[in-house]
Amino acid sequence: MSDEITRRGLMFVLSSPSGAGKSTLARRLLAEDDDITLSISATTRKPRPSEQAGVDYLFISKDDYDRMVKDNEFLEHAEVFDNFYGTPRAAVDEALETGRDVLFDIDWQGSQQLAQNAEHDIVRVFILPPSRAELETRLKGRAEDPPEVVAGRMARASDEMSHWAEYDYVIVNDDLDKAFGQIRDILKAERLKLRRQPGLSEFVNSLREE
Repeated sequence: MSDEITRRGLMFVLSSPSGAGKSTLARRLLAEDDDITLSISATTRKPRPSEQAGVDYLFISKDDYDRMVKDNEFLEHAEVFDNFYGTPRAAVDEALETGRDVLFDIDWQGSQQLAQNAEHDIVRVFILPPSRAELETRLKGRAEDPPEVVAGRMARASDEMSHWAEYDYVIVNDDLDKAFGQIRDILKAERLKLRRQPGLSEFVNSLREE
């Protein structure tokens, strides 16, 4: 398709129980696709040893978080595991207007809020683990969270997975390469939808006039 056809970006949401693989899939997508950028969420929680401020999250104080909520600066925000998260609005709006897609690594609560605020821009994908046993193995294998946190994430997993039907697509991550291929196929198809190509009308008119 001609490079002259302008396209509006989309919000590409990946959600899953913690440990199901969405962050791994998200990193791979960002590494292999130059047309999508990561939405950096703000959070009040402390960074993990492997995380970098401004790369993985915007680490902010609770006071700053409360101010941003009050000023409507978040597209979505939620409390998760006694910490607070939110997606700053301005950077996402700018990306969509310039035709760049924005990747969201968020939970079902955030996905619901995004859908309410940007119904026509959002594409939601839920990632499931192949089993609860495998989910627990992955959580323990990260070796970044203490045992009580792992237990809390496992207890929450059933509730998180109950929201699968609210999503546009569901992928079972029993094989990383297969799951990634499915994500790429979804993204490719969604980019081609007519409502995301506002430049098509002008392009077709130019063809008819030649």
